[in-house]
Amino acid sequence: MTVCKPRATRRQQTGLWGEGEAERYLKARGYAVLGRRFRIGPRDEIDLICRVRDTLVFVEVKTRANEDFGRPAAAVNRRKQHRLARAAMRYLKRLKSQPAGFRFDVVEVVGGPQDCPKPAIRHIENAFPLPEYFRVP
Repeated sequence: MTVCKPRATRRQQTGLWGEGEAERYLKARGYAVLGRRFRIGPRDEIDLICRVRDTLVFVEVKTRANEDFGRPAAAVNRRKQHRLARAAMRYLKRLKSQPAGFRFDVVEVVGGPQDCPKPAIRHIENAFPLPEYFRVP
């Protein structure tokens, strides 16, 4: 019996494309990409895990076709920050040696796969702090 995976929706395809654009952008600026779409638990996913110098960077990528309804980073609300922080703490617990530091970045990608020449990309370093109720392992 063959089980077919459902095809990605246009929204999912755009999101995947945006993650790829963000990854290329970060690599061009000296970031080492350690993981992509790291899923831990049923609701927690980290779009990109990177390292720059001695800092581990957990990256949330937000892709929008345009900014008619605001900036993409505005979608990284408290609930999303909580989920990203929870996933990051679980990731850190799995590491054999802890990094010197870590932070949460947001990369905004405005455009789509059909846009020429390139989408607008904005990198927001240290976009939000670790919520105080989390303890670093």
